Amino acid sequence: MHRIIMNKLDYARILKSIQDGKSRKTINAAEAENLLKELHAAKIVEPYEVPANIVTMNSVVRIKFLKTGKEIKFQIVYPDQANMKENKISIFSPVATALIGYKVSDEIDWMVPSGMTKIRIEEIIYQPEAEGNYEL
Repeated sequence: MHRIIMNKLDYARILKSIQDGKSRKTINAAEAENLLKELHAAKIVEPYEVPANIVTMNSVVRIKFLKTGKEIKFQIVYPDQANMKENKISIFSPVATALIGYKVSDEIDWMVPSGMTKIRIEEIIYQPEAEGNYEL
């Protein structure tokens, strides 16, 4: 497994979101387990130590589906901020779980309804840490 990088505030907040989600039944066991697996494998750093090319919470990313060439752009947010009309995707979603902590140009296998596909992180349009926003 590729070792991801995550800032300690995101790590703590995502763990709390998982606990809250389990108690409110807004995250299923499989999604929680996948996200926890990513978190526990992560290298945890201070927010100011996160490289600018790493996907973090509140990042706006552009990804490409390598089979089709289709590109999409969205922001990874906490569950209570998710809004599909605003392209804000919950960290509980499989695509956000797949991307968090990875860097620009990383290729990631992602399970979609039609089977396994490969996506590539094309660009991080906005990353809070790169902008000096360490508390988001």
